[in-house]
Amino acid sequence: MKNIEKTNVMRILDGKKIKYESHSYEPDQSLTGEEIAGILGEDPKRVFKTLVTRGKTGQYYVFVVPVQSELDLKKAAKAAGEKSVEMIKQKELLPLTGYIHGGCSPIGMKKAFTTFIHETAKDGEKIFVSAGKVGYQIELAPEDLLRTVRCTISDITA
Repeated sequence: MKNIEKTNVMRILDGKKIKYESHSYEPDQSLTGEEIAGILGEDPKRVFKTLVTRGKTGQYYVFVVPVQSELDLKKAAKAAGEKSVEMIKQKELLPLTGYIHGGCSPIGMKKAFTTFIHETAKDGEKIFVSAGKVGYQIELAPEDLLRTVRCTISDITA
């Protein structure tokens, strides 16, 4: 395997002595999550995307869901204790989180936002999330992700 450039996400995991495997592919922001799962040779149910929302109160929330699923905004709002939540605009992502669209990871955001992860995350031995850069994914045990980010497990998909 070729030498993979360390991302901030990988440095955070290294610092916490958490085992992970990094994977890279040709960076392409037009790839869907399902296509990335295919490139990795993984079940799309194990590859998760990170979505950032704003609640009616103005608070931001992060939701981590399988790539083939849609975030249910009503369930997401209920989980967050908000009247409603909406996806933030793509241009807000980088200043808010430090990540760009297609490379957003729940690990290592500029601020610690309240984070929810879909209940299926704990169903397998491993989970894939963005390594914080387009073209990079990390594979780790779900409990290690939960320990690193402090997520609340919720039913948040449609």
